[in-house]
Parts: sequence; structure tokens; C-alpha cells
Amino acid sequence: MDFLREVFKGSNRFILRLALIAALGGLLFGYDTGVISGALLYIEPDLHPSGFEAQAFVGALLVGAVIGAAMSGWSADALSRRRTMIIAGAIYVVGALASAASQSPWELIWARFVLGFAVGAASFVAPMYISELAPKRIRGGVTSFNQLMIVSGIFASYIVNWAFGGAAGNWRWMLGLAAIPGAALAIGMYFQPFSPRWLASKGREEEAREVLGMVRDEDEVEEELSEIDEEAQIDSTWRDLFAPGVRAMVVIGLVMAIAQQLIGVNTVIYYAPTILKLTGLSTTSAITQALSVGITNVIFTVVAILILDKVGRRPLLIVGTIGCVIALVVLGIFFASSTLKQDFSGLALVCLIVYIAAFAVGLGPVFWLMISEIFPLHVRSAAMSLSTVANWATNFLVSTFFLTLTGAISVEGTFWLYAGFGVAAVIFFVLKLPETKNRSLEEISEEVTDEAVGTT
Repeated sequence: MDFLREVFKGSNRFILRLALIAALGGLLFGYDTGVISGALLYIEPDLHPSGFEAQAFVGALLVGAVIGAAMSGWSADALSRRRTMIIAGAIYVVGALASAASQSPWELIWARFVLGFAVGAASFVAPMYISELAPKRIRGGVTSFNQLMIVSGIFASYIVNWAFGGAAGNWRWMLGLAAIPGAALAIGMYFQPFSPRWLASKGREEEAREVLGMVRDEDEVEEELSEIDEEAQIDSTWRDLFAPGVRAMVVIGLVMAIAQQLIGVNTVIYYAPTILKLTGLSTTSAITQALSVGITNVIFTVVAILILDKVGRRPLLIVGTIGCVIALVVLGIFFASSTLKQDFSGLALVCLIVYIAAFAVGLGPVFWLMISEIFPLHVRSAAMSLSTVANWATNFLVSTFFLTLTGAISVEGTFWLYAGFGVAAVIFFVLKLPETKNRSLEEISEEVTDEAVGTT
């Protein structure tokens, strides 16, 4: 409850409103990654895609997201975090309406590709923007509003899939409704301030001071502005990502980015109804049961928000990943056993719920939060962009080839493979992951860089 008391106090209420608007970028991310899971079941009898085209409906968005994440690293520095998110919202509206109007598989594939630009950009610029404005004592919880919006978007997409399942033009409604949050992001961000760290990096110190005055106590403004100015004076190039201290943090960001996907989370998001259908359920029952996965995702993300700034990032990440591994192992055993599938058909749903709960308190929010915290200001956009590109690229490989992989090594073998990646991730986190709670972004930058230099 400490987080709730803090977030509703004084200037923090302004941060709450700002974070919720910026986190609409996460809603875009969540909705379009989730909506395709149900829409696929209705697109196929309408557009009659080939097997490759059906997988490309998922993969096109992910390829676009890789490109969008790479481009927005430059855009976040050159144009600002705020303007980048306005542009992303506008692109999202165009992509959503084009998806709904598609008359052939390839029209839909190209529309989803355009959507990917917006999703990739918003996926890391939103948490970056929020973290750069939030006070350190509530930064973990407030920045994780972005993750709450991601899972809320996924859950909303499941509800939309369920609600429009019997409607005429059902999949077109499912995809087209995404234009609403896209427009809300573009319009909402127009009225938000620039990041004080971006302003300082452009020499606009008075404006940075003014923005900090909106979100900090009076006695904190000058101290933090001084720290920001010191960081902002450092010129940087992409080569700086490989400097001794920064390189260690980049490796941590990349490992978290890749591990988040290699444990198979988005196969659960994209293919939850498909996985449940493998247990013998009908299409309608599979979509209905998938709602419980979405509800669990939202509930446990709220739990993470409430405790992140008290418990810390590191414990939640380690414990959550262990929970994912256990659920994946049991899920593999379920699909390997004909007895379990016949006598305990509900076990698959239980495993999916446990898996998504563990992910929602661990790798889900902590990855996006920590990559917005651990990098020095002069390389933050580039390093976050690199981590996000790695995340979306791995997402593409895992999600696009999930069905191919299950055919090659079986369903149970696929889940056990994901569990193996999870074990490797836990070992890395235990050995290498720093704790970042209750430190300013500049303090984190100095401390983790000094520690990394000392070990190289």
C-alpha cells in the first residue's frame, strides 16, 4: 500500500495521469499481439490464406516492430520521446484501419507490417519516457503501468475476440477497433510535456527545470537537474555501447530481452486458444477459456506494480522466471501423457495460468522497467533500441515458427525447450543482475558502470 499512498500524493498525481496516457503505447502493443490469436480462427475461412500467409499475419507485425524499434532509437533522441509517440499513435490508426479493410491475405500482411512500426516504437519509448519523469521512490510501479497496459490490451483483445466471434465481419471488427487507442495515444501525448532529460540533452535547461518542477518536490529539482546536466554533457556514438562499463549493461539488457521471448511467452499470447484446442476443446470453448489467461495476466501485473518498489526488481525477476520454468515442465508432461490429457484435461489451462502469473510478476514488467533504468543517459535511446530490437526479433523467431517447431520436436518437446532456456536465464540473473530500486537514473548509471568497469 506504500506505492498507492505515494502515487496519489501531491505532484505524483500529475505523474499518474501522464504515465497512464504514455502507457497507451503499451495498450497498442498488447492489443495487437493478443487480438490475432482469436482473429486467426475467423480470417482463415474468409481469406483462405496458405500456411505461410497465416503465419505471416503474426510475423509481419513482428518484423515491422523490429524496424520500428530500430528507427525510434534515433527518433527518440532527434525528435523527442513525446513526438515519437505521437507519430507512433498516428501510424497505428492507419495500420488498424487498413487491417480491417483488407481484401486479401497480402493486404492484411502489409497492414500488419505497418502496425509493427508503431508497436515497436511505442514498446520502448513509452517506458523510457515514463521512467525519465517519475520520482525514484515510485519509478518501478509507475513505469510498470506500461506493462499493465500491455496486459490490459491483451485481455481487451481476448474480450473483443469473444464478443465479436458470432458477428458479421467479426475479424474486421477485432482488428479495426485498435484504431481507438492509437488515436488516444497520439492526441493524449500532444498535451504532455517533453522529457526533462531530453530537454537537458538539447541544452534547454530552463524548460527541463520547469518540467521537473511539475513532478518533483522543490528541494529535489536542482539536485536532479545537476545530475542530468552532468550526464547530458557526454557526447556519444553507437560505439559507446561497447565501452567497458556500458558494454556490461548492454549484455544484461540483451540477455533479458532474448530470455523474455525464449521462454515462449508470446506463443502463449498468440496461440493460447490454439494450445487449448489441442486438448480437445471446440473453437468457442478455447477462446472462452483463454479469457482466464488474460485475467490472470492483468491481476498479477497489478500485484507486481504494488510491490516492485518495495521488494525490488531482482527477486521478482528470479522467482517469476523459476515459476515459468515449473509451469512449462508440467505443461510438457501433460502433452506427453495421453492419460493426463484424457483424465485431467483442465491441467493445461492451470499450467497456462501459473505460467502467465509468474511471467506477469517477473520478466513481463521487470525487463521493460530495467532497460529504462540501467543505461547512462548519453546511450539510453540507442541501448534501449538495441534491446528492444533483440526482443522483437526473438519474438518473431519464437512466435512465427511455434507451429513448425511443435511439428518437428512435438508439443511437449517445444515446452521443455522453452523451460531449458528459462533455467539458463535464472542462472544468469542470479550471477549478473543488479538491483536498481530507489536510486535515481543517474545514480544507477554511475554505480552499475563503476561495478562493471571494476570487473572487466
